[in-house]
Amino acid sequence: MQQLAQIYLIAINVITFFLYGIDKMKAKRSKWRIPEAVLLGLAVIGGTIGALFGMRVWNHKTKHKLFKYGLPLILLVQILLFYLISST
Repeated sequence: MQQLAQIYLIAINVITFFLYGIDKMKAKRSKWRIPEAVLLGLAVIGGTIGALFGMRVWNHKTKHKLFKYGLPLILLVQILLFYLISST
């Protein structure tokens, strides 16, 4: 079960990272964009590290307060939940 969770987390973070890059590319070309709810939703379901790296590498969503402060908050909650679950 632990190995499956690790594979999931790696996959969701890689996907999230590249979706931030794709959205940045589409923004530069004035194309259809990935909704912000999807980008944040990916973080909520485990892709927070990929989202944070995507913000830095692609310089994307760095001025949006919802992302700038929301993603670290999501990560903090995830770490807290992981701690609470693993300590029982």
